[in-house]
Amino acid sequence: MDVTVEPLRHEHAAAIVAAEDDETIRWLSGGRSTVVGTEAYVDRLAREAAAGAGKRAFAVLVDGDCVGTIDYDPDVHDGLDPGDVNIAYGIAPWMRGRGVTAIAVGQICDRIRSGGVGTRAAIRADVRNTASAKVAERAGFTFVREFASTTDTDADGRPVRFRLFVRPL
Repeated sequence: MDVTVEPLRHEHAAAIVAAEDDETIRWLSGGRSTVVGTEAYVDRLAREAAAGAGKRAFAVLVDGDCVGTIDYDPDVHDGLDPGDVNIAYGIAPWMRGRGVTAIAVGQICDRIRSGGVGTRAAIRADVRNTASAKVAERAGFTFVREFASTTDTDADGRPVRFRLFVRPL
């Protein structure tokens, strides 16, 4: 199994939408995606990258097929320390539990390091999302603390509680 990441492009949109399930919506996207909406998201990220700001998103490929996304965002500060760069990911349900996400996280850490973007990679895992915490641990991250978000709320309007995992770059 060959796992790679490459910058997110329009041609990944249909595969990303097809890979989305209720878990992806719950933990990552917050709503059902469309191909047109995903293409618009790709365009927005490209504009931000051209301006030298914002999130960088990548397609996760297994043997050349897009099976999800991963991004890093130096502009997320909620619960993070200066120099931390937030990483978020979503992988197709049929690829979960096979180590794909942990490999992709390692590759994104390499990109963050080589780009001089920050000093630590950070994963904020909702305390209810045990799968995300397992990915962080498998990718060599260390649990630092649990915190109540100042920006994210749950369905009842309460602050989301996150577990913070970090890895030096």
